[in-house]
Order: sequence, then C-alpha cells, then structure tokens
Amino acid sequence: MHQIKEAVIGAWEAAWDRGELDAFDTILHRDYQRVSTSSKRVTDAEALKREISEVREAFPDLVTTVDSLVIDEAGDSAAIFWSTTGTFTNDLQGVPASGTRVETRGSNLVQFRDGKIAREEVTWDQSELLRDLGVPSLRSAFEADDSVVDDMSGVPSLEALKGFNRQFITGVTVVTTIDAEGKPRGLAANSYASVSLDPPLVLVCVQKTTSTYASLFKSTHLGINIMSNAQRGTVGVFASKGADKFADLDWHAGPSGSPLIDGSAASIEAEIKERFQAKTHTVFIAKVTHAELSDVEPMVYKAGRFFDGAQLNEL
Repeated sequence: MHQIKEAVIGAWEAAWDRGELDAFDTILHRDYQRVSTSSKRVTDAEALKREISEVREAFPDLVTTVDSLVIDEAGDSAAIFWSTTGTFTNDLQGVPASGTRVETRGSNLVQFRDGKIAREEVTWDQSELLRDLGVPSLRSAFEADDSVVDDMSGVPSLEALKGFNRQFITGVTVVTTIDAEGKPRGLAANSYASVSLDPPLVLVCVQKTTSTYASLFKSTHLGINIMSNAQRGTVGVFASKGADKFADLDWHAGPSGSPLIDGSAASIEAEIKERFQAKTHTVFIAKVTHAELSDVEPMVYKAGRFFDGAQLNEL
C-alpha cells in the first residue's frame, strides 16, 4: 500500500504542479473513467490531461498538496483529500483573468483494478474552480438537452428561437464601463431586466465574444443607458465594432466612473454583484447606486426595427 500511495502522490504532483501529464499513465488503468459528482460528466484519461493543461495555463503558479490519501485494507479503493493554490493569470473557459489568488480543495474516491486507478469520482471540476473565483455557472446552460419538439430533433431550431425573440418588444440600452486604461467602453443590448426594487437589482446578459466583455467582466461597476428616440445613430455606433465608440459622443461619468450617455431617456450606474456563466453569455447582476431620468421618450425595438416609444412610429 505504501508503494501505491507514493505512486499516486508522485504522479499527481508531477501532472498538476509541473505539467508532466504522461505521469498519469503509470497509475491510470486503460479503462479509466472520471466522474464528476456535481455535473455527472464522465471523462477519460485524455480529457483529464486536457483539463489539467487548461487549468495550468490559467494558473501557471499552481501548487497542489495531497493532504491525505487513505486506502482500504483490501487495497481496492482509496480516498484522496487535496488542496491547491494559484493565481488566475490567463483566461479560463471564456472568463477573463483577474489576477486573483485562489485556494480550492476537494476529495476524490478512486477504485483500483490490477493495481491502477480504474474509476475516480471527484467533487471538483473546472466549474467548481470558477465558483471559487466568484464566477458560478448556470448549470442548466451546460446540460445536454433531451427535450422533444415537433420536428423530433430534440431541440428547437435556431430560426424558431430567433422567431420567438423577434415577437418580444423591448427597450434598447447601451451598457458601458471603463477599461483598465481608463477608456470608456460600451455595447448595445436589449437583454436588460429589473430584478427587484428592494434591493435595487438589475440584470443584463452580455455575449462573451463582444469587444467590451473583458473590460466589463473585470469592472466593479457598469452603466446602463436607455436609448431615446433621438439616439438611433448612437445605437448603430454601439452595435458596431468601431475602435472608439465614444469619439463623437457626449457623455459624463457616474459617481463611480461608469460612462452615462447624454440625451438618454434614463441612465443608471450599478455595482456588479454576481457574474453567472451561461455558456456563450455571462449574466451580470448589479445593485443600482445612482439613477438619472429625463423627459424624452425611450426607443422601442421589435424584430430588427426601431420605433418611437411615444407614437410607435418606425424610426
């Protein structure tokens, strides 16, 4: 049993701390399976190596400690209790690096076959690491879909979903923030909603591929500007990929620095409280700290067209 302990701990530290992924080949059975108790996902040895490589890329100074390894008397199974520390230096799963120092811990239940690990049940995976960083995932967004719809495909078509969304009438907002260099950044969005008035919470969903996403993710505050009828051109600017969307725009800073756009129907500044991963998007929950209102009418959006919020004439 002592030899098994030494082999497991040695391979574990070689792979996780030094990136010597092939060290696991000496302790993993050819039929090895890794089961996440949280997500129920089942992976093999190659998937484990890829995950280690991704985590080590994100946390180059990763240090792992096996706190305890307990093997049963028959030598058929063992429990591994471990902890790890590292600095979030590079992006992981679309989450921008924050430079945050994190400590995470977990436990693994392993079963041996022919002296090697054949099955491993783990309490930790990358989603748990992101949770420790303060970025939980909306688990349902990552689940396999087994629903049945009329065309028997298992999921609604993209066109059907787009058709549904086109029938929903929304306002138009521009979400803003300040980047690490102190420059204003922003994007057009209609996925805004009020969560509650007490406490004053709002929600906005942002696609991870937008150029503003990384700056917004790292910010402590954001601005949300409800566009007025006179700002049709402004919406076009923020829906584009222009390098400096604020170049010809009048705006002022909120109390915490978020850009608030002059001429908007209303603007708020809010402190970001939660960031939930939803696969292609991040859901930001923020607490309103400042609000500005005007007497101009808001713009209305439906099916790719913009309308006057008062007369409902197309703009």
